[in-house]
Amino acid sequence: MLALLTLFPNLGFAEAPKPLLTLDEFFNAVEIHRVQISPDGRAVVIETSRADWDADRFRSDLWLYRDEGAGSLVPLTTTGHDHDAQWSPDGKWIAFLSDRGPEEEPAKESKHGTTEPENVVQVCAISVAGGEAFAVTRSEEEVHAFAWSAHSREIYFATRTAWSKEQKEAYKKEWKDAVQFRESERGDVINRIAVADALRCVTASAGAPCDASTAVAQITTTPLRAKQLETSPDGKHIALLTESRTERWESLEDYAIYLVDAAGGPAKKLVVRPAFLDSLRWAQDSRSIFFHFLNGAVEGPYQDAQPRVYSVDPDSGSIVRWAAMFPGALAGYASLPGGGLLATGRMGTEVQMYLQRSVGGDFVKQAGSPGTYEEISPAAHSPRLAFVHSSLQEPAEVYLAESAADLAHARRITSFNRILAERALPEGKPYRWTADDGVTVEGMLIYPPGKFDAKHLRTLTLIHGGPGDADGNHFEADWYQWGSLAAAQGWLVFEPNYRGSIGYGDTFALGIVPQIVSKPGRDIMAGVDALVKDGIADPDHLTIGGYSYGGYLTNWLITQTTRFQAAVTGAGAVEHAVNWGNDDTTLDDAYFLGGKPWEAKQRYNEEAAIWQMNKVKTPTHIVAGADDTRVYVGENYLLERALHAQGIPVKLLLFPGEGHPLDKNPWHGKIKVREELRWLESHQ
Repeated sequence: MLALLTLFPNLGFAEAPKPLLTLDEFFNAVEIHRVQISPDGRAVVIETSRADWDADRFRSDLWLYRDEGAGSLVPLTTTGHDHDAQWSPDGKWIAFLSDRGPEEEPAKESKHGTTEPENVVQVCAISVAGGEAFAVTRSEEEVHAFAWSAHSREIYFATRTAWSKEQKEAYKKEWKDAVQFRESERGDVINRIAVADALRCVTASAGAPCDASTAVAQITTTPLRAKQLETSPDGKHIALLTESRTERWESLEDYAIYLVDAAGGPAKKLVVRPAFLDSLRWAQDSRSIFFHFLNGAVEGPYQDAQPRVYSVDPDSGSIVRWAAMFPGALAGYASLPGGGLLATGRMGTEVQMYLQRSVGGDFVKQAGSPGTYEEISPAAHSPRLAFVHSSLQEPAEVYLAESAADLAHARRITSFNRILAERALPEGKPYRWTADDGVTVEGMLIYPPGKFDAKHLRTLTLIHGGPGDADGNHFEADWYQWGSLAAAQGWLVFEPNYRGSIGYGDTFALGIVPQIVSKPGRDIMAGVDALVKDGIADPDHLTIGGYSYGGYLTNWLITQTTRFQAAVTGAGAVEHAVNWGNDDTTLDDAYFLGGKPWEAKQRYNEEAAIWQMNKVKTPTHIVAGADDTRVYVGENYLLERALHAQGIPVKLLLFPGEGHPLDKNPWHGKIKVREELRWLESHQ
């Protein structure tokens, strides 16, 4: 045998085929939520989320990678309740939010006999040199935003304004358990606490008096909710990003950027536009503040254009747009230590890294790997950066690069999803077709393992939500994006980036106004027609599904055609007036439909699937979170009743305690996808 192999080197043993991905493996995937590199670039804090099946919850864990020798990755915390880590500017501390603190504590019984939450979210910190994490804040109200001081000795934090004991008792006496829908909400207070004072209380000897609350100093108040705090590098100011107290998208004036003197005083309004703003970052010279635009408009009237990045001068209030000529969407960004912008930009089905040295300069794509870059984190005092990368055949992991110009040689520093990488993962490619009005539309085809470019395949059209989102060359393993699992079970998965998707220019993204379902619905149907015409999809084995806005479109499309043998839909509306009144993003709904219900009555009816339910013949599986307010859960009851009344095979699954994202109990998402796959199999 050895002689034969020497003479004929190509005569070898065939590699054993990789096993297919299973449902259990798919839902044991680790999601990487946040990556933060240390100021010197020699360590990385990583936040992960994974299912804890025994506890019926998701764990949120922090990990520390040290780039010493061969490199080491160790758990930084072990409670499973820790998130949003931030390095201190001097690199000696890591602070984070936690609803348990360093130790698990049992639930406490209140004086009224009810069980109170185990712990409200507080700021904790841990020394990089070693030791246990400790609670920095001990507020009765949860902390929902915090930031380090520039000299690393203090932490600023935001909580809802606390009530005194007398105020609580007076409210309970007057209102019992009644809820005042708006009146009971209240604004925030921004405080400051010295880390040394908090640590002193932790290390004080038993019985020694210590009250860290006496070391808390109030900086300012706001009638709104603080979404983010960012301290300027020179330590003089705090940038404050606000949102609605109720966290509902009802008034654009609630979403604004304020400037606060770090020593204290009233907040000065810096940016207010008809837009939803996000993600503040100071430039290192403290002369500008970067911010991310999500929805609305910074220039002109409200419109749902693609995500952009701007910066504002804290002295003059003047605003400039970065990467102004980039036709795609800026998915994420970071301000560079030496000035400039590093961003992940979506163009079509790829999300790559781009760099712009100065406003008006070239926005240059960096040479890297195909796929999707996320969670970019440059070091403050080093050219190094950390990031997450994935592609259809490459599960998400964290990488460390010597610079943005050296992405091709970045080192993978985690193996959270090693099992997935050892499975036969599907291959995919972009697919383009022409819509009924001549516009080119693109999507992704994800093939069953071993059947890349095969023909006449049974097909699942899986529609993304948003609509301001897009599918592409990205590995995802969760209840929302489960195309890879469906492909592993023999389905060709077609993911259409219909009109309204991002990554194809603002005109394309705005193309669904005011035809919120009919216009993108025609795009999707044209794509299915093209797949059948090209011999790729089997016309006798077509199915469809989607969640959220993907559910809207699924519900609409089963009223427009009977060609789908089965549908799986979740959290999708079938009418728009009641949903407008219950949705927490009412501004978006009214924008897409051309006005409030009484201003655009005809459009609300024309774009409502409920009025055409008599046309449906497709067996339909429905899922919803029982407490969903993003898409009113009643819409799912309405769809189920409409189909049941006509004798159409239908099933409705409700998940208690869940809102729009199924992020409370991992069993819910797993059961959702398990049953959706069973439904598709049983009706093909």
